[in-house]
Amino acid sequence: MKIFNTLTRNVEEFVPNVEGKVSMYTCGPTVYHFAHIGNLRSYIMEDVLEKSFRYLGYDVKRVMNITDVGHLSSDADTGEDKMLKGAKREHKTVMEIAKFYTDAFFEDCKKLNIKRPDVVEPATNCITEFIHMIEVLLEKGYAYQAGENIYFDTSKLKDYYVFSSQSEKELMVGVRDDVEEDTNKRNKSDFVLWFTKSKFDNQELKWESPWGLGYPGWHIECSCISMKHLGEYMDIHCGGVDNIFPHHTNEIAQSEAYVGHKWCNYWFHVHHLNDKSGKMSKSKGDFLTVSLLESKGYNPLVYRMFCLQSHYRKPLEFSYEVMDNVAAAYNKLVKKIAELKDEGNVDDAKFAEYDARFKDAVGNDLNTSMAITVVYDVLRADMNDKTKLSLIQSFDKVLSLDLLSGKSGKNAENEETDEELTAYVLSKIEERKAAKKEKDFAKADAIRNELLEQGIVLEDTREGVRWRKM
Repeated sequence: MKIFNTLTRNVEEFVPNVEGKVSMYTCGPTVYHFAHIGNLRSYIMEDVLEKSFRYLGYDVKRVMNITDVGHLSSDADTGEDKMLKGAKREHKTVMEIAKFYTDAFFEDCKKLNIKRPDVVEPATNCITEFIHMIEVLLEKGYAYQAGENIYFDTSKLKDYYVFSSQSEKELMVGVRDDVEEDTNKRNKSDFVLWFTKSKFDNQELKWESPWGLGYPGWHIECSCISMKHLGEYMDIHCGGVDNIFPHHTNEIAQSEAYVGHKWCNYWFHVHHLNDKSGKMSKSKGDFLTVSLLESKGYNPLVYRMFCLQSHYRKPLEFSYEVMDNVAAAYNKLVKKIAELKDEGNVDDAKFAEYDARFKDAVGNDLNTSMAITVVYDVLRADMNDKTKLSLIQSFDKVLSLDLLSGKSGKNAENEETDEELTAYVLSKIEERKAAKKEKDFAKADAIRNELLEQGIVLEDTREGVRWRKM
């Protein structure tokens, strides 16, 4: 496997710390809202990376956190906690919000054939570990207390800006910081390890600590959760490009100060998904989700294929026109595979030839568009159908596009059923909307309950009514 390492800004041969084993960490969601499809592009590509490692013969252990406390609305450790913001928006407790959106996230992952990581750890499970790491950083002189909060002192490092040769001033422009400056900090780049009651009195989740009642900063959790499950030496850390600074920069700073040696060898970052107006984000108000794509009649795996047709290090522009083209290509591909006859014996020489080409594609900095090309090449190749089916089934362990779903008639059948179901549900949503407009809330509730009995859940959001299967 050759992979682009953000730390060195080069494509490098991947060499794990322990031969044949990969320790892999991916930054998980902050569960205060639905994941938009821009977020999910990163998780799709991280899923393909993990499956590629496994396909190439590695034993992978992948860990992911769930941020259910500590992530503030500004990357510069200012503003409101995103979880508290979500709880206020929906008049629920933080833990109710965390549970609902964690479940929604993994439901989206399931629809996109994203494998659940081997370990998923919520931040609120690891308060003891956070406190211990902070105590060690204070003892070593890498942290200080000011205004009752604990800060990491970036001036103690030889090179804080490890991911870039840019100046501090240039990098700080990229930080979302529209709230007043934290005057407790000795240096502008210092970051919070622990907040106390003095700063956020309305914070719902607080724990006792040596520094008072409070809660952890966002950056500390990934360092502690990864070390808890993967140890002091990690092979590869993944996330979106927006995590590079300050989040991953801060992770390296505190982790290497804590352990006293290099912590992680490879850093894998997925570029943004844009629409015509720019980068997709929740702050825009109206954002695209898997449920919204489904409500418009798209199979979520069409979005997965859309992502795989582009390289993970390139910005990708979303449009419904492109999605329509991908949907047509996907359905045609599945149909063509469905026509193959499962007869005869596998041609071992042909299998080995095309399997090697597929491995070369995914092993070349995760060239997923070339990997899909190999699928088409197999269909055109001079070999029997049994060999073609065996190869495509094997490739789909990585691509996870359900390419053989048409063999049982499942794809065509489901497509027809889904179209009928979508049309039915949308008509019911319109009927309910009309009832609410007429202030006939009893009828509106009856429609919701009728759909619920059929396994259809309606979700009222700021962006309109969404629906999903239970």
